[in-house]
Amino acid sequence: MTPKVTIREITIKEETILSGLALLTVDVVQHHASIGFMQPFSIEDARRFWNGVLHRVEQGKVVLLVAEDYHSAQILGTVQLVIDQPANQPHRADVAKMHVHSAARRLGIGEQLLGAIEGEAIKRGKYVLVLDTVTDSPASFLYQKMGWIKVGDIPEYALFPNGGYCSTTYFYKKLE
Repeated sequence: MTPKVTIREITIKEETILSGLALLTVDVVQHHASIGFMQPFSIEDARRFWNGVLHRVEQGKVVLLVAEDYHSAQILGTVQLVIDQPANQPHRADVAKMHVHSAARRLGIGEQLLGAIEGEAIKRGKYVLVLDTVTDSPASFLYQKMGWIKVGDIPEYALFPNGGYCSTTYFYKKLE
């Protein structure tokens, strides 16, 4: 059954949001997502990471969206838009750290988050977006389905949480 989700922007640090984001990140790392973290990865590690992100959100450098289960308010997914770019790139932003809880994958949540973050980019005058993901991952196929253009692959660019190498693919999208 597809969960009904609410997508909303987080603008300030709230303990319940911090805890929900930390639990989500621990789940995706435990399920081998290459999102910048290595095993062992603890809830404290995740809270430190999200404290830093939320600080950047409060500074206006990052737009943070969460997908919450409509009934339980559990955070099922998240995505960031890094809008703090160099002076010669005021029209550009990076999409970062999109992840969906392992129990809620392939239910359209990633697609909803991606569509919502593209809308947030347009609102902020950002019309060239860039992101990277593990080559040939489910996320890479989602991005292509959503109209993102593959730029290329870099072999052995990063590591999976267990230490194995993974290739990374870069994508861009020019919004209308």
